[in-house]
Amino acid sequence: MEFNYLAIILAGISAFVLGGLWYSPVGFGKVWQRETGVSTDNINRVKVFGGAFVLSLIAAFVFAMFLGPDPSLQLGLGAGFAAGAGWVATSFGINYLFAQRSLTLFLIDGGYHTLQFTLYGLILFLF
Repeated sequence: MEFNYLAIILAGISAFVLGGLWYSPVGFGKVWQRETGVSTDNINRVKVFGGAFVLSLIAAFVFAMFLGPDPSLQLGLGAGFAAGAGWVATSFGINYLFAQRSLTLFLIDGGYHTLQFTLYGLILFLF
């Protein structure tokens, strides 16, 4: 199977940019920090941001494998939304129930991943 590596890289970048906005003070960053008890002041930025970018690229590549070559707009958006909301967010939900995490945190993280995979689908369709 052939892959459009440019589309995969752009999809990975889109998740990274979306996450930067989603978890920033402009987005849900302050609420996310309150809900997790995590402060961004004490993180190893190279490890966290570098790791997040690599993982975004891996997720985009695997999603491109799942969609196959030349996905339609409906398949890209529908499968992206389903993967984000139906697989990733629900899996987070299971973990969050056992970890006794808040509904607010679930909605923030699940919402991000739903948009992440929907964007992947759109970008893989466009390219």
